[in-house]
Amino acid sequence: MNIQRILQGEITDHIVAEKRGAVGWLTFNDPQRHNAVSYAMWQAIPIVLEAFKQDREIRAVVLQGAGGKAFVSGANISQFDTLRSGEEAVQEYERVAEAAQLALYDYDKPTLAYIQGYCIGGGLNIALCCDIRLASDDSSFAIPAGKLGLGYRLTAIRNLVTAVGPANALEIFLTAARYTAQEAKGLGLLSKVAPAGELPAVLDKMLAQIQANAPLTLRAGKRMIRQMQQLGPEVDVEGMRQLVMECFESNDYREGRKAFAEKRAPVFTGT
Repeated sequence: MNIQRILQGEITDHIVAEKRGAVGWLTFNDPQRHNAVSYAMWQAIPIVLEAFKQDREIRAVVLQGAGGKAFVSGANISQFDTLRSGEEAVQEYERVAEAAQLALYDYDKPTLAYIQGYCIGGGLNIALCCDIRLASDDSSFAIPAGKLGLGYRLTAIRNLVTAVGPANALEIFLTAARYTAQEAKGLGLLSKVAPAGELPAVLDKMLAQIQANAPLTLRAGKRMIRQMQQLGPEVDVEGMRQLVMECFESNDYREGRKAFAEKRAPVFTGT
């Protein structure tokens, strides 16, 4: 198979975009940080997706993490003091991250999250923005927002509830517990789980099934399903945004960042 790398030098090297036959591959490429997503990586995601969209030969898109130990371990916490501290900085970071995730969520072509290893926090939301999630049986999943004191945006909560339902979403979010791949599948987070050595064959089979179908039919059906998942007009979107900002402005958020850096348990006060 011919593998063609695109956009090299135009986006951060921590995102690799490749065309492999009829499939576009987006790789989170910072294995030393378990592929934690930086600001530059958020910026690159819509650019890669648009390039794949414009290529009519590409019939599906696969997202994966480099190194085999993590899909995405969350946001790059080393950037929080500069990029997620202060109202304007937080709003700008949220705008860029939200734009990246909406570009993936609303994407016309089928998308698959190919998960090996850690899939945590924002990484899990990236996976939930994809249509199908495949994982190796040694992968693990969590939303640890509560352990950091940060705000988790409304659309990310929507994605979680859509996948697992309100009861499971409440458990996952309120406990911030870590789940095995089999547990995650039982909760509804995953489509397929397989041993790491068998996962490529599972992916190839699913891609073949997708590529055998009519692209316009898939696009229409996917768009209709996404329409059914939209937030209703009664949702107080601005009120939810303010709740998120209150988290980022809290003493608990400062304590969460400090505790993480010091590798200790945080002491939260609710202020």
